Amino acid sequence: MSFHLADFQGSVTEALREAIERQIPDSRAEVSGGSGHFTIEVTSPVFAGKSMVESQRLVYSAIAHLMKGDAAPVHAVDSLKTRTPAETKQPGE
Repeated sequence: MSFHLADFQGSVTEALREAIERQIPDSRAEVSGGSGHFTIEVTSPVFAGKSMVESQRLVYSAIAHLMKGDAAPVHAVDSLKTRTPAETKQPGE
């Protein structure tokens, strides 16, 4: 997929969510923020057995194209949380 980030149009939060969910199997991404700064939470079984750094690298790899260049729509990820589905379950579920 090729596009020019300087000409990016549309929802950046949706672009982030779609990129993550496309690249990371069985993932669910929640993205909020704006003005180039975003908060991302991703849940996927792929993170099982991985360190926090390894899991976060997977996410950054999925969104790297949105962070490249001087006119990139994403300037910073202010908060990135990754977890497995088991880590999201409430006690008693």
